[in-house]
Amino acid sequence: QVQLVESGGGLVQAGGSLRLSCAASGLTFSSYAMGWFRQAPGKEREFVAAISWSGGSTDYADSVKGRFTISRDTAKNTVYLQMNSLKPEDTAVYYCAAKSSRRVILKRYEYDYWGQGTQVTVSS
Repeated sequence: QVQLVESGGGLVQAGGSLRLSCAASGLTFSSYAMGWFRQAPGKEREFVAAISWSGGSTDYADSVKGRFTISRDTAKNTVYLQMNSLKPEDTAVYYCAAKSSRRVILKRYEYDYWGQGTQVTVSS
């Protein structure tokens, strides 16, 4: 069965960096578009970043552009989210998601599979 397992979350001071990883199994990773979403307490899950099946196309939420970078390593079946210049408002549970598609997927409802999430807390 398909499994997405996130890791790399934690507590960091404002201005710091974290790199999240999402290891995928049970699917043909190179055929899947991948995305990162986040959900803060009391808020809806929101789009953060997405990458196409080939890695050739990416897209970001305006709130993270220039600070976050999504990438993928097909040999490791893993997608990453490098987060720099973190702000307290980045505090949330971060989820990765997968969709069998060649294009970049931005909409939450389009994704087929989800990980369990990893907590990111940014202190001021």
